[in-house]
Amino acid sequence: MTRFMTLDFADGDRAELLAQVAEMARRPYGYVVTPNVDHVIKLMDGRVAEDIYRGAALMICDSRILAHLARLRGKRLSVYPGSDMTADLLASNHDLTFGVFGPDRAAFDDLVARYPTRRFTYIAAPMLTPGTPDWDATVGAACAAEWDVLLTCVSFPKQERFAHALRAAGRPFGVALCVGASIDFLTGRQHRAPKVFQQLSLEWLHRLLSQPKRMFRRYVIEGPAIFGWFVKTEVLR
Repeated sequence: MTRFMTLDFADGDRAELLAQVAEMARRPYGYVVTPNVDHVIKLMDGRVAEDIYRGAALMICDSRILAHLARLRGKRLSVYPGSDMTADLLASNHDLTFGVFGPDRAAFDDLVARYPTRRFTYIAAPMLTPGTPDWDATVGAACAAEWDVLLTCVSFPKQERFAHALRAAGRPFGVALCVGASIDFLTGRQHRAPKVFQQLSLEWLHRLLSQPKRMFRRYVIEGPAIFGWFVKTEVLR
């Protein structure tokens, strides 16, 4: 583990991290979070409950910006975007059943068509408010469903709250991956940044240019706060 900005990030190359996730699918239930800049800011300023995020069995860095900041302190973060991890796990030789929570039925059907040799379970994800009867019913349905790996693909931090709630509901085994828009990328509903943007750590710029109204606040107004939190947690501590 590498401790950075109060979080314990998993170490290892992509193959090692993927093997850890696959192994978790056969163990008592746990969930994986994929911290990026937005997640860390909202965790630091209290907009995300610490027990939910820190309750994850594994934290895998999803941000090259965080990795660059860590390098300034002589630390190495292994970057493995959730969308890449999801794609690699689906393409692996592991005999796993995948639950899919978040995408609509059409997206689920597209995913099944793309991976015809995989076993999938669809879990409906209506517009949910945590703590409501509908939320509790959906948690119960997901808890009882057949899956080894649950792809939890709703907005942050709702997906993390849902994964955390599964443990409280008594899910006995398996791993939930909080991987946001991963299914949208796999089914072509959204497009990843070109490789050159990824290599230059400019995926955020590609998303801003692609969806300016949606992403302006996150990347231009809120995003720069990461530098202040970096100084507070890593330089002045």
